[in-house]
Amino acid sequence: MKRLSSAAAATCLFAFASSVLAQEYNPVPVGDYQYRDCLVRVNKLYDGGNEKSPIRGQNKAQAYCTCLWNETPDDFRGNLSKFADSERGKKLDKVCTRYSEWD
Repeated sequence: MKRLSSAAAATCLFAFASSVLAQEYNPVPVGDYQYRDCLVRVNKLYDGGNEKSPIRGQNKAQAYCTCLWNETPDDFRGNLSKFADSERGKKLDKVCTRYSEWD
């Protein structure tokens, strides 16, 4: 019986984790300078940004920058990508890397 409950618990945990990762963020307003600058910087520095992401209609760079845009505070006015590369932004970088599946 313990084996059955462990399997059921694992199934529930997997379903929950999948639904959290499948979350989609609010769309970025057209022409947003922070998002645009993020795309330019990450595509210059990293490979694979044009590959398909798990987010419908977005490549990995777009999904990553959308996540950064949504996860930073509303009053943040700096460069999203530079912040994610900083010591303070490491946690956010991990979240958005996982979201975009860009490793």
